[in-house]
Amino acid sequence: MTDWHRHCAAVISCFNEAERIGPVVMQIRRHLPHVIVVDDGSADNTMEIARNCGASVVRLSKNEGKGAALRAGWRRASEQGFSWVLMLDGDGQHAADDAPKFFDRANRKGARLIIGNRMIRSDVMPWLRRQVNVWMSRRISALTGAALPDSQCGFRMAHLATLQELRLVTSHFEIESEMLAAFLAAGQQVEFVPVETIYRAGPSRIRPIPDAWRWWLWLRAQKKIRACARRAPAPLWTRPQSNPAS
Repeated sequence: MTDWHRHCAAVISCFNEAERIGPVVMQIRRHLPHVIVVDDGSADNTMEIARNCGASVVRLSKNEGKGAALRAGWRRASEQGFSWVLMLDGDGQHAADDAPKFFDRANRKGARLIIGNRMIRSDVMPWLRRQVNVWMSRRISALTGAALPDSQCGFRMAHLATLQELRLVTSHFEIESEMLAAFLAAGQQVEFVPVETIYRAGPSRIRPIPDAWRWWLWLRAQKKIRACARRAPAPLWTRPQSNPAS
């Protein structure tokens, strides 16, 4: 059994979350003492509050997007000797008390990526978010050939060395889809655990038009890459050889 307190760090990417980051850090520290907050170019005092609540802070000089922020957090966790990262959002949407479910699933199943599944209680999700999540999850399921109940949940835990071996290049919210597809393409087991989601009043950090457009471009590129891979001829050493003429 892994000692998660020693081997796993929480990584929280956030942008202008001064009102909420304090409770998020303090709540997750009940389960993981080491918390890395990546301040993605905030204009408020997110960084100071996170640090005062006991987090290690990585500060990006400008807003680079969730994908870029997460990669910065992974690098810091790796430098500090951690082998796992538990990712969650800084807006208080994820219930820190669900963290042990991720630890238990990794211990029991040996999966290198465990993702929160909000769809068991999807009735609490705003209608539009629920429909978008279902639509995206169906398309990622079709792309990967796996049944994926919630492809977009940002509450997830990953084995750090495996994560860093993958070629993840997206910088915004499409990182969640890219990460999931990359783990499956590498033959890694992916598990889902039921999680609570807490929705509060206030604007979403997702910008519907540009973020949807980036996600669609990523999906289209993935389809082309996989189609080309299927059509590529087998290497010469794997092709059937004809018998030489006698």
